[in-house]
Amino acid sequence: MKREIINQLIKWKEEKNRKPLIIHGARQVGKTYIVKEFGKNYYDNVIYVNFETNQELSLQIAESIDAKYIINKLELFYGEKILPKKTLIFFDEIQANERALTSLKYFCEEANEYHVIAAGSLLGIAINRENYSFPVGKVKMINMYPLSFKEFLIAIGRENLIEEIQKHFETNEKMENTIHELCLELYRTYLVVGGMPEVVQLYLDEQKVISSIDVQSQILQSYERDMTKYASNNLSNRIISAFDSIPVQLAKENQKFQYKVVAKGGTSSLFGEAILWLKNSGIVNQIYKANAELPLEMHKDLSAFKLYMSDVGLFVNKARYPLYLIDLKSKPIMISMGPLTENYVANELRINGYELYYWESNGKAELDFMIQKDTNIIPIEVKSSTNTKARSLDLFKKLYHPKYAIRISEKNFGLENNIKSVPLYGVFCI
Repeated sequence: MKREIINQLIKWKEEKNRKPLIIHGARQVGKTYIVKEFGKNYYDNVIYVNFETNQELSLQIAESIDAKYIINKLELFYGEKILPKKTLIFFDEIQANERALTSLKYFCEEANEYHVIAAGSLLGIAINRENYSFPVGKVKMINMYPLSFKEFLIAIGRENLIEEIQKHFETNEKMENTIHELCLELYRTYLVVGGMPEVVQLYLDEQKVISSIDVQSQILQSYERDMTKYASNNLSNRIISAFDSIPVQLAKENQKFQYKVVAKGGTSSLFGEAILWLKNSGIVNQIYKANAELPLEMHKDLSAFKLYMSDVGLFVNKARYPLYLIDLKSKPIMISMGPLTENYVANELRINGYELYYWESNGKAELDFMIQKDTNIIPIEVKSSTNTKARSLDLFKKLYHPKYAIRISEKNFGLENNIKSVPLYGVFCI
């Protein structure tokens, strides 16, 4: 399955002052598969170490974090020569071996001629533990996400549509209506299937969106197993409660995350650590409210935020959307499409590397997203259908006079009153 992260891996391989690379992402987004594919296609051989399953080797490596010692142990264990620039060393589930994580510092300082990639599903949890000595400044880190809609189009053999969508995004010219409707239909399919590689593969094999339900449920169950396995009983109960509340939180008129929705008398002191766990595990995206001032990061309100699930298909499953109402050949009639659509847009923008914020005006108006591009704050309004009345966006424009605004909806491409119209299937172009 073709993933755009491959381009980042190739660039890393060619860097002059290359550091060990850490790939962080939620469980089952495809980290192991993509690194193995990268190694197979761009190196002579791959030394693969899974620290969760290979306990014998894990214990040996834990004896010393000297890079040359580790290379010697790996060569003896696998019976293969490890050659600089020609061998890829892949440490998988590295959070299971604290010493191996620390050893990346010495690969950087004393043996940077060797190519080392590390990955871990719960790496964000591990490196926030007090007893972990994280190699700050000695590694490069990149995030991996579920398949974006663009990657989904490639996977289902519709790569030809990508260039067409990008062309109309750049020119603001309307897409021919039959192609526009086709793209909307594929977008709705993506809402249900989502971007988890195993789910997408099953959809490709069976060509039925209903097939996604069981695999998505299994992934959600694996997340809950991690919550109970890698957190104390008390904390894991709070993590699960906070996670279970996400559909309810987003269904409210005021989508700001409220602790009292999780449990009566809930507070940030009770659930703050649980939310941090969900965020660090890559399971959720946290979007803060901010004032429309540069830089946005310095003007965010740490007490006001929304949580979105990192995969839109998993959100459909967890919220138990009736799939038959998301009609794949016509416009959805479900009244609660708004939260699902916003979740999709949040994920697409995050995959494109944006830090996201939302804006509110004294409870009278709320803008779905703001992004910062250089010295410009770009407001983004999201609509789930062709109804694009946007009082909040109009108010924001009147108050702050942005260079331009973006409205995402089922409407075709266009530019009017300094508002760039982007169809829901074109968010990946932003």
